[in-house]
Amino acid sequence: MRVDYSELSLIGGRDENQDRCAAAVSDDSALLVVVDGMGGHADGAKAAEVATRQIVESFWHTRQPLLDPLGFLHLTIGAAHEAVVALGAGVPLDQKARATCAVCLVQGNMAYWAHVGDSRVYHCRGRELLERTRDHSHVEFLIREGVITADQAQAHPMRNYVESCLGGEPLLPEMSIVAGRRVQAGDTLMVCSDGVWGSLAPGDLLACLVPAERPLRDNLAKLLEKAVVANGSGSDNSSAAALRWLSAS
Repeated sequence: MRVDYSELSLIGGRDENQDRCAAAVSDDSALLVVVDGMGGHADGAKAAEVATRQIVESFWHTRQPLLDPLGFLHLTIGAAHEAVVALGAGVPLDQKARATCAVCLVQGNMAYWAHVGDSRVYHCRGRELLERTRDHSHVEFLIREGVITADQAQAHPMRNYVESCLGGEPLLPEMSIVAGRRVQAGDTLMVCSDGVWGSLAPGDLLACLVPAERPLRDNLAKLLEKAVVANGSGSDNSSAAALRWLSAS
């Protein structure tokens, strides 16, 4: 499997980076992970660290190529949720550690992904956005129902309200898992925190991420730097892991 991949996390204008991201690549499979510790809750950074470690270690301890990619995503995100819940033992409910996450698994010429909350997965081909995940948020619901437009969502008072997350209650959170999507040479896949996409139009995001004439690490750095600037002086942490598919062998 031939891929170009990179990961990057910028602290932005915050005092602490509560994001974590990782790219794990073997001969047969690749895993992209981003976890965003939720602000306003205790141990956001620790929640992100614990969840990321759980997911990456599960990948390395599973025989590859994975026989059941969708089952792997479901079980592994569930285990990450349990690990974050354990951090909140003895803490009042409104202060328990929480995080959002997005995970993408690539093997053969197929990609599988899952997310919880408003961390996203993007699948790009050339300058076209083929697909992105839909946030578990009230604002995303309003967009789907046609109540507001995507542009109106940028200034909506509930734009940061997330309806599903890792941690908090022990009950397994809502997660969205996508069955295999075929990839082809030149496709780019990215997982990212809301600090990356929150203040960028899709066209601006694509213009930074996908140019094939530059190494992917340079594209990713340009994208995250643009996101930090767009978010202003109080910029959120901006984190992403990305992969450019070259060929199956």
